[in-house]
Amino acid sequence: MWEAIAGILVGLLVVYLVLLIALWLYARRHPESVSVPEALRLLPDLIRVIRRMAADKSAPPAVKIKLALLLVYLLSPVDLVPDFIPIIGQADDVIILALVLRSVIRSAGVELLHRHWPGTATGLSIIEKLAGTEPRSTQRNDDN
Repeated sequence: MWEAIAGILVGLLVVYLVLLIALWLYARRHPESVSVPEALRLLPDLIRVIRRMAADKSAPPAVKIKLALLLVYLLSPVDLVPDFIPIIGQADDVIILALVLRSVIRSAGVELLHRHWPGTATGLSIIEKLAGTEPRSTQRNDDN
């Protein structure tokens, strides 16, 4: 029985290490993406927009589930990578956020983001850059 438990723990550790390496490789391959401090400054607006998009009745159910899970992850004190690990510790939230936003935009379209964005046009262009979409002009529709 102890051998099975040890095997499961070793398996989980290997999966965790593979995820760490994947996050590190992603961060190295995308140096042009938004810096961690820029993304962290936008966190309050990001949490609001994620909540609003998840509550949007026109959003597909799969998008709502992705956004709800992302919101739970961002608000959770437990991180995939502990913050005391240099660089990757702070970047894991940003990388996961970028991957989920990219997936949501591909599924639901960039208009969902534009319709619910509560922040500035500059912040919106940073989020679009983070999500890997082409930022539209700095003008935006303010009738939220």
